[in-house]
Amino acid sequence: MLGKIHLLEGDTDKAIEVYKKAVEFSPENTELLTSLGLLYLQTGDYQKAFEHLGNALTYDPGNYKATLAAGSMMQAHGDFDVALSKYKVVASSVPESPPLWNNIGMCFFGKKKYVAAISCLKRANYLAPFDWKILYNLGLVHLTMQQYASAFHFLSAAINFQPKMAELYMLLAVALTNLEDIENAKCSYEQAVALDKCNPLINLNYAVLLYNQGDKEGALSQYHEMERKVTEARESSAPDFDPEMVEMAQKMGAALQAGESLVWTKPSKESKSKQKAAVSGKSSSQQPLGSNQALGQAMSSAAGYGKTMQLPP
Repeated sequence: MLGKIHLLEGDTDKAIEVYKKAVEFSPENTELLTSLGLLYLQTGDYQKAFEHLGNALTYDPGNYKATLAAGSMMQAHGDFDVALSKYKVVASSVPESPPLWNNIGMCFFGKKKYVAAISCLKRANYLAPFDWKILYNLGLVHLTMQQYASAFHFLSAAINFQPKMAELYMLLAVALTNLEDIENAKCSYEQAVALDKCNPLINLNYAVLLYNQGDKEGALSQYHEMERKVTEARESSAPDFDPEMVEMAQKMGAALQAGESLVWTKPSKESKSKQKAAVSGKSSSQQPLGSNQALGQAMSSAAGYGKTMQLPP
């Protein structure tokens, strides 16, 4: 009970300490082990999370929460087939679980089986129509399949439930750009930029749109903001940037002639020869750049405690 009170107050560290002491007194209590594992998962300590979730499954192989959380960890590390095998066990005991079908859908998405992904996500959406993560994922899959009107529908719904998440506005702007609603796309990007503090992909995508519309000055401003975020990320940790994002940043820097202090080197002649323009720009005096398709990360659910998003107040 004390641990739950700390969680309600938002103090995860104290909650972990309470659950650790509880597990010491009752090491075979699967509910305590699962709760502690989920808390470690929430804080990003995957090794301890896997250890406690594994212990919970040792004592209770049919534990729904522990199985779902362990599967979401495997899924996050790209082990989609192993994660699906875990979810198959859960599906037989809890077939009407929205988080389960959400995670199964995103496993198929990771395996590039998009029709199966949408089918599973639609089932999850039917079971939990107000879950913004499911709506986010549906928007992401439809964007990947270039079904922009459907993506707009689901992303707009997700924003209604999570209005302070910058990535949602970025994805909405990508959909609007491809629906040729440039003014609303710009408004959506402006909202994303205002909310975001650390995602360079938002500024890069906005820079691409502005460049294609002939606003080189605005594009350069967004490009410099992207560079600032990348530099800060590198100083605080060693982030693994998406290769598509790096490639697009290289093209953008070369097109804007941003100078020699680029955060990524310019592309080689061989990679330049492979560039393809995906979106037509209005200005005939410049080569249009394609909208970056490194859209965002899939949202998976880990049973009781989902990973908390850092949202502005």
